Amino acid sequence: MKLLRIGEFGSEIPCVAIDGSTDVFDARPVAKDFDPEFFSNNGLSELRTSISKNKLDRIPLAGQRIGAPLRSPGKIVCIGLNYRNHAMESGMEIPNEPIIFMKAPNTLIGPRDSVMIPRKSVKTDWEVELAVVINSRASYLNSPDDSARVIAGYAISNDVSEREFQLERGGQWDKGKSCDTFNPLGPWLVTSDEIPDPQRLHMFLEVNNHQFQNENTSDMIFSVDHLVWYVSQFMVLEPGDIINTGTPAGVGLGLNPPRYLVPGDQMRLGIEGLGEQQLPVIATP
Repeated sequence: MKLLRIGEFGSEIPCVAIDGSTDVFDARPVAKDFDPEFFSNNGLSELRTSISKNKLDRIPLAGQRIGAPLRSPGKIVCIGLNYRNHAMESGMEIPNEPIIFMKAPNTLIGPRDSVMIPRKSVKTDWEVELAVVINSRASYLNSPDDSARVIAGYAISNDVSEREFQLERGGQWDKGKSCDTFNPLGPWLVTSDEIPDPQRLHMFLEVNNHQFQNENTSDMIFSVDHLVWYVSQFMVLEPGDIINTGTPAGVGLGLNPPRYLVPGDQMRLGIEGLGEQQLPVIATP
């Protein structure tokens, strides 16, 4: 299934995309929203059953805003330097263990919403990433082999980052990652049964029709299953939580000279099987 939410910001309704159709299924008879409660209450299974029994109405998608496919995740866990080429372009050693930092959940926006350059920012950067969404509570998983059973699915994430805030203003990553609009997500949450191998997905990112990132998730240093297991050793993963699994080479910081986002830029990014995002860049009002 491809889960999405449509409507104005703050008033989105949960839907399921129908392949090859301009309509979507209205999921509200099963789910008030795609939020932690939905995943905690076996919502994915109930949704599949309702679709198979034709219990959901169709509504047109045309003209609708698409929001982030999740509402109010408890946390967004991010992984730094998880692609070999990105570690090298950053001038840093390949890590022996995953580097973990956090991103504020209220950074989520939709796949065609505007990304705002923060006030006083001169180094706002892009990062296409594979996002993993958690389906059930995970604490101290025994091994990476246990990870698949707690994964609901996958989505495109853009881990927008302000590099000066991140690296030069006290050395604390979170504040360079948590500015308003800094985590476009979607267009869909694609359930894991539709993505048989998350380590074989092509990904790209363009700015103003120039391609900067072009890689495959096979270049990850730590696999999706390893990351879910690893994070569960240090914190409890709850239903609806997100793990952003890292970005490949080609970020603005790694260019010579560096190139950062400015108002008027247009980002386009995608991951195989997960759709695309098209994001205008504006100044913070």
